[in-house]
Amino acid sequence: MGIKALGYVVIETAQPQRWDHFLTQLAGVMRAPDAADGAQLYRIDQRPFRFRIEPGAQDRFVAAAYEVDSAAALDALASAIAAAGQPVTPGSADEAALRGVGRFFRTSDPAGNGLEFYCGDSTAETPFVSPLGISHFITGEMGMGHAVFSAPNFNECVAFYRDVVGFHETDMPRFFFGGGGPDDPGMGFAFMHADNGRHHSIALGEGPVPPSGCVHLMLELPSLVEVGKAYDRMKAMGYPESASLGQHYNDETVGFYVQTPGGFDLEIGCDSLVIDPASWEVTRHKGISIWGHEWAWQKAMKEQQAAAE
Repeated sequence: MGIKALGYVVIETAQPQRWDHFLTQLAGVMRAPDAADGAQLYRIDQRPFRFRIEPGAQDRFVAAAYEVDSAAALDALASAIAAAGQPVTPGSADEAALRGVGRFFRTSDPAGNGLEFYCGDSTAETPFVSPLGISHFITGEMGMGHAVFSAPNFNECVAFYRDVVGFHETDMPRFFFGGGGPDDPGMGFAFMHADNGRHHSIALGEGPVPPSGCVHLMLELPSLVEVGKAYDRMKAMGYPESASLGQHYNDETVGFYVQTPGGFDLEIGCDSLVIDPASWEVTRHKGISIWGHEWAWQKAMKEQQAAAE
């Protein structure tokens, strides 16, 4: 009943043109023909889409969709999630066709973060061509990348993803942003892998669910050159920088974070660690970044301190 990979994401927006510019001109993804129901679709490989941008009255992250390997596995997962007390809503045949899948269902984790699970994937008839000349994104068996959510009921959500859904713990740190003193409780984080080599296909941070419905998504580019070019595009286009270039300890990704039109972040990186999911032993890194990654809140605090002096 294991999870194969992150397949696609669903996003609602009241500003589809901004999303189109962000995805095609900054991230370099390919605009696919719109879905029959009017949703905008975007590709990063041979899958018909990885981003489904639905028109709506608000801007919010709707769901991260994960693939399982068979209809039997999908049914077993739906039963397990329902038994755990979470809602399970089967998608109709028409909705499944719009997603390019055989079958799927909607649900959420115990914090309310949106999820879909599906089986029976498909491929596009035409090759992937980036409008910015990017040769490819790192996907394949490792899927689209990863999604990160927040959960005030952190331990309950970790148990849900591990014991009910079937993700596996990769890195389970606790970060102390206040210095780690007696008055600093720290924040728990859970980086969890699917049944593939990507270090984490989902992650959780201990805290309230943000209004955007997501903390960040991650896309992996084929080289540092492409990451640097994307970083320059972000600066030139004026998109808000959420974190400067840097490298993480746990998955070794080199990249940066930019705020999307939906309010959550997109991590654009490269050279991510590939693990052996069958033999991986859980780590507990004590830091977030080996170098770099000055976060927007850190930069704002420095500017406030400088202004007060």
